[in-house]
Parts: sequence; structure tokens; C-alpha cells
Amino acid sequence: MTTQPAVSEFDIVLKRTYDAPVGMLWRAWTDPEQMKQWWGPEGFTNPVCDLDVRVGGAWRIVMRGPDGTDYPVKGIYREIVPNRRLVMTDSVAEQSQDWHDLVNASRPEGSGKSPAEYLITVTFDEKNGKTTVSVRTHFNSAADRDALMEIGMSEGWNGSFNKLTDLLKTS
Repeated sequence: MTTQPAVSEFDIVLKRTYDAPVGMLWRAWTDPEQMKQWWGPEGFTNPVCDLDVRVGGAWRIVMRGPDGTDYPVKGIYREIVPNRRLVMTDSVAEQSQDWHDLVNASRPEGSGKSPAEYLITVTFDEKNGKTTVSVRTHFNSAADRDALMEIGMSEGWNGSFNKLTDLLKTS
């Protein structure tokens, strides 16, 4: 299944409805052992998945691609409403110089990494035993949004959503 993103000036929103109660989805997003099983595009693993799920707590995930390349992401939890909403920053500062050159092609090559940090808001809405999860990523600019879409952000989230569906079937 593929979810098409809704795109606005500085946001990308992807939604998926799961045949599962909200508590199962909440645990999948807040338990590092579960999250490491589904986070990231198809074919990626997560050798590092640290979650300190509290306001002000840090999270850090290192996704490993099929070719062995690591893609670290991290952030801080800003808001937590159990079974309803998670709001967290998403920093790409630890990505490689090559990754930053790819994402921001207008920046002089090798000129340093972008300090880009985005805001992710995840909402959970349960109706009749099914839960819709909405992931909104807010960017600092349309250029940042477009660059992440160009390198496959939507496809990556769809891969994550598919893996999450598989995890829920075994839970």
C-alpha cells in the first residue's frame, strides 16, 4: 500500500489507517524495540534506536541501508500526549557531508553541513478499532521540503508504514 503525501507551503503530511487499536500504535512509536523493527525504508535496519520518551528527552536512530551506509537522525521530544500526539524535532546534522551535498545542491560542495532541523508531529486517531496515524513534517523552507521529497522522503515513509503494518500483524 502506498500513501500519497499532502504537501503545503512548508509541510508534508502522510497518513495511514491501521487495523489496530491506538495503544498498539502508540507502543510501536514509543518502544525502541518495536520502533527499530519498522522505522526506515524497505530494506533498511536500525542498529541504534534510543528513545527517551518524555518532554525534553532525546531520541536517536541510525538507519542502515542495504549497502551498509548509516543514516543517523535525532531529535528532542517537545510534546507528548499519550495515545494522541507526539511532537519532536528531527535533526539531520549527523548525516554525512555527501548526504548534505545531495540534499542542498545549491550550497557550495563541501561547505559544511546544514544545521537543518525539522518538526515532526505524529497524531493518532482511533475509530471503531482502527487507528489513523498522521505524520506531519514541518520544514524551514519550501526548498528544504522539496529537497527531502527529491531524495525519497515519501517513499521512505511508505516503506516504514508497510513495515509497521507487518509488525502489527505479529503483535
